[in-house]
Amino acid sequence: MHSIENQIVDSSFSAIINAPIEQVDIPKWCFTLPEKEYQGCSPAHIAAGFTTAPDGTRMSINVETIGGSLMVQHYLETLGEKDHLILDSDSDVFTPNGRVTIHVTWELSVKKLDAGRCEFTNRVRSYATDEMMASLDRQGIPFEIFRTQRQPMSIAHNKGETPLFAASIERAALKNAASTKAA
Repeated sequence: MHSIENQIVDSSFSAIINAPIEQVDIPKWCFTLPEKEYQGCSPAHIAAGFTTAPDGTRMSINVETIGGSLMVQHYLETLGEKDHLILDSDSDVFTPNGRVTIHVTWELSVKKLDAGRCEFTNRVRSYATDEMMASLDRQGIPFEIFRTQRQPMSIAHNKGETPLFAASIERAALKNAASTKAA
């Protein structure tokens, strides 16, 4: 279903977190992220929340605007380790021509640099669903043209939010370290 042929973007950016990797817990950060904190990580971020899927899998709900299109992302946790989180979403995209879905894989990871720092990587991959391909066909829009127009907006969004996500994760890690010391 998700192949290189229908891939829209594969974007990855990194930033430094000035906290020990032992204090970083990406899933905890993601699934407890206050809405104001999420909004502070990008002017395109509108709302965030967390819930569970019917099977109990943790889910992060993000609402944002990318390239003028409102997106509602239903991120299901597919890998949840303290230093590595992978979320998958069949996201709703509201376009001038109606609502379609796009598949997004959001991968957040950290790797240790030294005792007090780690490198955060924010990788986003998106894929056109069959429904989206049919919508583009109905409009006479070649997928290559759509991809070429969408990529710069998605890449710019990821580039802008990555250092702000890293700073937010850093604050959570340092708060975690302070509460661990106090206990």
